[in-house]
Amino acid sequence: MTDTLQQRISKVRLGAASAALTLGVVLVLGVVATQSAQAQTFTVLYNFTGSSDGAYPYAILLRDAAGNLYGTTEVGGSGNGVVFKVDTSGKETVLYSFTGGADGGYPFAGVVRDKSGNLYGTTEAGGSSALGTVFKVDTSGTETVLHSFAGGTTDGCYPYGGLLRDKAGNLYGTTADCGASSVGTVFKIDTSGAETVLHSFTVSDGGYPFYTSLLMDKKGNLYGVTSSGGTSGEGVVYKLSKSGTLTVLHSFTGGATDGCYPYGTPAMDKKGTLYGTAEACGSSSEGIVWKVSKTGTETVLHSFAGGSSDGGYPLAGVIMDAKGNLYGDTELGGTSSLGTVYKLSKTGTLTLLHSFAGSDGEIPFDDLIRDAKGTLYGTTEGGGSSSVGTAWKITK
Repeated sequence: MTDTLQQRISKVRLGAASAALTLGVVLVLGVVATQSAQAQTFTVLYNFTGSSDGAYPYAILLRDAAGNLYGTTEVGGSGNGVVFKVDTSGKETVLYSFTGGADGGYPFAGVVRDKSGNLYGTTEAGGSSALGTVFKVDTSGTETVLHSFAGGTTDGCYPYGGLLRDKAGNLYGTTADCGASSVGTVFKIDTSGAETVLHSFTVSDGGYPFYTSLLMDKKGNLYGVTSSGGTSGEGVVYKLSKSGTLTVLHSFTGGATDGCYPYGTPAMDKKGTLYGTAEACGSSSEGIVWKVSKTGTETVLHSFAGGSSDGGYPLAGVIMDAKGNLYGDTELGGTSSLGTVYKLSKTGTLTLLHSFAGSDGEIPFDDLIRDAKGTLYGTTEGGGSSSVGTAWKITK
């Protein structure tokens, strides 16, 4: 049975730890190809305090050419979340605090940046209809609402995912609800601020694209995932052509042989093969890493088994290096059962690069970023010195 959006949000926000305790999940131990991390250095770049500086940074980070990091926290600041910058010395600056009114509130996703340094993102609430916004924060800290979602059948609502910006400056994203079938939309905001609904999901072709961002190929086609819908109601991987035709590339079937509930942003290799994760199902019911070919053939690359030597419940997608290795994080698993950062080699060997212990953060949610030197950057929604999240890096 397909969950409603509110049920899906509740599941994600409560975390898989609570779900596991409630359901009495028992790990199914199998043969898992893992190895110990090679020499890595983990550094907490900033500990959020939960006051004016923000709290609960669910979102992916953005890094500029000078090494400064940008992101959002869902709450804190004036109470409704902030856009922040962490410089190379570890100093945090709040660039904008949301009020929860017409300017938006509760930014769940990260930001994108233009050449002038302006930042763009979404808020899950607020705006003129209290259904979420697309916003811009300029270099002086002035916020502009580019679009307030109106909901109903003609517009989306609750944009939990982040934005994709093309070379022309157009913004693309998804909403987790509303639209023609009330299960979410794909939208475009042009440089004048005009919104176009590119697709309204129908359940059969996907539904509730919650906590996910889009990928664009060189031809302008968009790719993404939805957390529900498809032939089995367990989520889909889709392609939306430049002309507006949606193709379901894979419908997840769940159970032990496939994943279910895909979130995060997919990655693509030079051949057009897509890579990503599903939060649950798989051989140990703790999620999978998958790939889907251009023709729609899916391969499960790794089934997470939890425990101290593997991760569990990957809410984030994956990123790929030049050699085809994949990197991601899981909200649980590892030595303290508080989440991991992992590398999955091209041959299928999983290496835990870091296990969170609480003091350094816990429960990482969103995608990682990687610089030219191979340093990984991310956030945790909890843990740290004030138990409200951290920004961190891992260097070789």
